[in-house]
Amino acid sequence: MIKKPLRHTILINIGAFLSVAMLEILGGWLFKDNFDNDYNFIVWQLSYAVAIMGVIWVNHFILIPFFYDKKSYFFYGILLIATIFLGAFLMAFPNWIGVYKMSSFLIYTTGTGMAAFFLRRNMIIRRENDEKEKLQKEMELNYLKEQVNPHFLFNSLNSIYSLSRQQSPETPDLVMQLSELMRYQLESSKKDTVLLKEELEFIENYLLLEEKRLSKRCAIEFVIGGDLLDFRIAPMLLIPFVENAIKHGAHSTNKQSTIDVSASLENRTLHFSVVNSKPPMVSSSKREGLGLENVRRRLNLLYPNSHLLEINDGEKAYRVNLSIDLTDSLVNQLEANPLD
Repeated sequence: MIKKPLRHTILINIGAFLSVAMLEILGGWLFKDNFDNDYNFIVWQLSYAVAIMGVIWVNHFILIPFFYDKKSYFFYGILLIATIFLGAFLMAFPNWIGVYKMSSFLIYTTGTGMAAFFLRRNMIIRRENDEKEKLQKEMELNYLKEQVNPHFLFNSLNSIYSLSRQQSPETPDLVMQLSELMRYQLESSKKDTVLLKEELEFIENYLLLEEKRLSKRCAIEFVIGGDLLDFRIAPMLLIPFVENAIKHGAHSTNKQSTIDVSASLENRTLHFSVVNSKPPMVSSSKREGLGLENVRRRLNLLYPNSHLLEINDGEKAYRVNLSIDLTDSLVNQLEANPLD
């Protein structure tokens, strides 16, 4: 059985030959009376089509792959000229004027054929590169998601462990809350996108868990504004900013601290903000952990031209402002055209 790419190439070239033959017959129809009969006329016109396509085929299937593509441009030019001259010679000899005219005609048709050939090849190469780039991005995103999951679990278990050391009566309830959070995390990790309202509910539940663990040492506020509708977002994309605020804010000091988280939707753009009080004697270099590094890479991959991330490490507060246009992103492309 002929493989699909080869069959496709054969069909294209058969179609090209039939098109050239039809054009030759129609183009010479006015001179049909110069021939003894219709048969001789058709055979003569078909011979022109064979000469034209013969030169094009020799160029496409022999000269380009064996000389041009291997950068032997000098030999390619010499052999192409020789092929064109040979085709003209076989068609018009011993009429040298005819050979000259046929050579000019074959140069024109060969150039047209080369333009079509390189255009089609460039389109194929571009499509293959786009598919490879899309596949590479999906592979990298899956790798990053696998890293985020254990990172979140590690932070959550640390919180539960601290309460268990204090023998808090709320520990069993917090374990159940954690199990719900982990269930959502496991389910969302199998998807390219989740509903924005579900992702924000997940963050809210996580903050409630941390608020119980931190007792009265930290005042946490979470505000959601705007109509979320059915907008979707990459899963576990926002939680690293919240984790970072708790870890390097409330967890790093025994003094009173604050964490303010807000999310609003305006004109299809999500505005997400996290502000936490900054304890003294905390160097800024400690803020860039695995979670923030991963979320930066995910944002660049999923929303390359439709997000703005601003981080301000002030003297008394650490601020994160993130804006994402949810209407134009790789997330939507992957959701609409998932890879097999």
